Amino acid sequence: MKIATRRAMLAAALLFPAASRAALPDRPLRIVLGFPPGSGPDLVARLLADGLKDGLPAGVVVDNKPGAAGAIAAQEVARAAPDGTTLLLGEVGQLAMAPSTYARLPYDPARDFAPIAEVAAADFALVVPASIPVGSFAEYLAWAKARPSIFLGTFGAGTPGHFGAAILANSAGLKAEPVHFRSTGDAMGAVLNGNVQGMFGTVALVAPHVRDGRLKALAVTGPARSPLLPGVPGVAELNQPDLAFNAWFGLVAPAATPAAVRDALEGATLRALRSPALQNRMQEAGFRVAGNGQAAFGTLMREETARWAGVVRATGFRAIE
Repeated sequence: MKIATRRAMLAAALLFPAASRAALPDRPLRIVLGFPPGSGPDLVARLLADGLKDGLPAGVVVDNKPGAAGAIAAQEVARAAPDGTTLLLGEVGQLAMAPSTYARLPYDPARDFAPIAEVAAADFALVVPASIPVGSFAEYLAWAKARPSIFLGTFGAGTPGHFGAAILANSAGLKAEPVHFRSTGDAMGAVLNGNVQGMFGTVALVAPHVRDGRLKALAVTGPARSPLLPGVPGVAELNQPDLAFNAWFGLVAPAATPAAVRDALEGATLRALRSPALQNRMQEAGFRVAGNGQAAFGTLMREETARWAGVVRATGFRAIE
């Protein structure tokens, strides 16, 4: 037996009780992801996989299956053998928004998946072109209301940024038209050039442009100020609770996965997420570690599904099949 393998097995033995070790899969864990390599979700998956390596001696593999807004990956995991070797790192779009945005979704998050753990979340910041003469969220609302209409950019129809823009328009009484771009680069270019008058972008994505003065950040949608934008107030400070939203990521297993296996995978995941090194790496990449187990993550999925269903109904949006 190789020395590295023996060390991994010893580490797992120290971390887990015998019953938990017995329930863990004896084959490599495959984390399926509905996004391409190099994307934000891909970074979360690979940081998590690295953090899990000591607790799962058989190894962890990240399997990118992009396409159809994550539906290809979700459908594959929904149909996978419920033996604990195949999990989905799902996100808010796949697990909470898609049931309302697609008339014929090839999977049902509530029926086909069992929650394992909420892993991380990425907060958004409302950013506007530096050329707009405002210095605060309140000033921006006043500026926008004084115009017949404004354009708000998004990274695509049916995304958190799209529905965040809809919430902003509805809650503030703005006449705002969403402009959907096919890529992150196109959307960023539009707001940087002033072709749209605002956008919700992830904090990690927009922070460099805010620091160099090309964009103004007026609000952060998370529960507190972001370390990447410490001078920008959160929506709670601004008394804008409707704008509290984020892109969250969590592990789910096929629904029929035995409880003992789910418990073991939950334990392995939460132990990995408690690592200060992993937490620091996540924070540097612009993510907040969540570290919530099966029960809390299941509650989040149900509550978010209901919340976004209401938002989607209000917009009248329906994805093109």
